[in-house]
Amino acid sequence: MITSKTISNGILRALATILIIGIVLYFLYEIQTVIVYLCISLILCLISNPLVLFLKNKLKFKDSLAATSAIIIFILLMVGFIFLFVPLIISQANNLSLLDTNQLQTQFMETEHTIETYFNIPHFDLNKVLKDSKVTSMLDFSYFTGFINSILNFLADMGMGLVSVFFITFFFIKDQDQFKSTARKLLPDSNEDKILNSITKINHMLTRYFIGLLLQLTVVFILYLIVLVIFGNKNAFVIAFLCAVLNIIPYIGPIIGTILAALLTMISLIGQDFRSEILPTTIYVVIGFLLVQAIDNNISQPIISSKSVNSHPLEIFLITLISGITFGIVGMIIAVPLFTMIKVILKEFFPDNKIISVLTERI
Repeated sequence: MITSKTISNGILRALATILIIGIVLYFLYEIQTVIVYLCISLILCLISNPLVLFLKNKLKFKDSLAATSAIIIFILLMVGFIFLFVPLIISQANNLSLLDTNQLQTQFMETEHTIETYFNIPHFDLNKVLKDSKVTSMLDFSYFTGFINSILNFLADMGMGLVSVFFITFFFIKDQDQFKSTARKLLPDSNEDKILNSITKINHMLTRYFIGLLLQLTVVFILYLIVLVIFGNKNAFVIAFLCAVLNIIPYIGPIIGTILAALLTMISLIGQDFRSEILPTTIYVVIGFLLVQAIDNNISQPIISSKSVNSHPLEIFLITLISGITFGIVGMIIAVPLFTMIKVILKEFFPDNKIISVLTERI
């Protein structure tokens, strides 16, 4: 028999459950940086597993030495990645030092006049508009100080983040067997097999995903390189590599890469005629990059991504979009691996649920 006491107890339990869930979500929100570090470290651990197994099985390295070797290789790759762009920065700085601003302004005004004449557009005097609106008098130059401080804070946070990620990754690699044995002891006997099967499948599918991602970036890099070489860019290799790496960020990365390639192409052609050399070449490079992105978005990316994680391309698009809106760029990057992990776990624990069986039928 339902009494008022039963109802009140039920309401109190529901409120307590909602409160606990709210506290947990708030706590997770507050430590989201740590969660990101853990996710990145886990990804690095998965990527390094083949190398670590080779070092331990073939070269008889101890766990600590194998983990240290993997971390050193990651650091060397990161340093090499940074130094790869030093020649690009130096060459672009040299190009900028040769810039004739008066000539560039004249060429720009001529191009603007040609466009206005061709499309019958009324002349728009930007200088006059700026003077009339007195924009410069309203500028608060303290923003520049804040901007510099934000850059310094970003570099400090990035340094701390790298140290934290490498520290966590070291122990993930070194003690992963110990973590697995400890997990077996803590897991309830009824769910032990399901959890261990989930971990095995997740490891396998994420390894396939990262291999597929590497293959996709390689294809994009080669196509970018062909475009830049055709139009005679002196730093074609470095620019193509950078733009390919930016493709890790779904949908936004290719746009940033195209803009960056256009700017670097214009800077590399400084000293030549703007209308006959700089502008046409930049437009051709942008068109070439857009064609590469069309090939990648419609052919290579859907095929490679869907095959590597056994998900429909529409699933990948929607989950990436939702994660991007909710968590920004970091959410877009980790969306597919995290979604894959959730699907594997749901299929393992709820195989008879109709909705889950439909979502995970490809796994």
